Amino acid sequence: MNYLKGTPEEDLEFKPRSYVCRRTFIKPEIDGRLDKPFWKDAPWSDEFEDIEWNSKRPKPYHRTRMKMLWDDEFLYIGAYLEEDKLWGTLTERDSVIFNDNDFEIFIDPDGDTHAYYEFEVNALNTVWDLLLIKPYRDANSGPCAVNGWDISGMKTAVHIDGVINDPSAAPGNKGWSVEVAMPWKILKECAAGGKKPEVHDYWRINFSRVEWRTEIKNGKYSKVINPETGRSYPEDNWIWSPIGLVNMHYPELWGFIYFTDCENDVFVIPEDEKLKWELRKIYYMEKNYYSQHGRYCTDYSELCGGEASIINPVIEATSSMYEAYVRTTDGKGRIVIRQDGSCRIER
Repeated sequence: MNYLKGTPEEDLEFKPRSYVCRRTFIKPEIDGRLDKPFWKDAPWSDEFEDIEWNSKRPKPYHRTRMKMLWDDEFLYIGAYLEEDKLWGTLTERDSVIFNDNDFEIFIDPDGDTHAYYEFEVNALNTVWDLLLIKPYRDANSGPCAVNGWDISGMKTAVHIDGVINDPSAAPGNKGWSVEVAMPWKILKECAAGGKKPEVHDYWRINFSRVEWRTEIKNGKYSKVINPETGRSYPEDNWIWSPIGLVNMHYPELWGFIYFTDCENDVFVIPEDEKLKWELRKIYYMEKNYYSQHGRYCTDYSELCGGEASIINPVIEATSSMYEAYVRTTDGKGRIVIRQDGSCRIER
């Protein structure tokens, strides 16, 4: 029996995007504008898609793209969000920013799906930053989010290409751009070895845009209310590296940022990352198996219903925990996943 059958994870695919992030030696003024020389040599990303992929859902009706650079102090992120209805309501830091239209950044430095960062900003440059100890799906093993955590030393700015909170200006509005400089002195806290990246390192990263359906009431923008529910319609979620379901907190499906100092460098997803994805399937299946049997399974063939696989893992379990692992491609270490969802390479 395949214990993914009928679960949200059943149709997930591992096809993360990647971005080759070039090193810069220019110190920018963070003013929200992306039309300055600093960004000239940073390529635009692919356009954002629906979080469930455009093949499953309608293509976003506004274009969103981002670009990145890095130096010894900061990771620089710029994004442009095409938009005719420019609005924002939240002005207090650490408000739940996705209640407005927003731009979001998610970073998992060591790629183990635990201890990662979330950042959100609206068109008023109001910020929400938090640390996730683990994805919300693992909440049964303790708290997930640390809302009081801040990216100390971060710089942010927004540039409005039009007029904000003025519906009469909508025909001339083009969009809004965001600039963020995130300091390595904070981001490295959750990185392997507590170190900032070096040339040829890679981290896991993703970007999201929340877009609400709005209308004009009493001269102001207002979310459209669904008459059947009495609540606003669900927001659209447009992201850089789609997940396959409406949940950003699947770090194993985020994209890759590859750090380089070479203009023509390319990035190829390492084979060990593909093995991590195969182990991740065990995590999904073990959760479902446990919910049906009250124990974890050590027979991989039973767990996956005898379906063919590219791995032959060792699975060890007790009444309350398990560990599954395979050897790394170079044979010098092992890749391990456990019942708490963390997946890492051990050498």
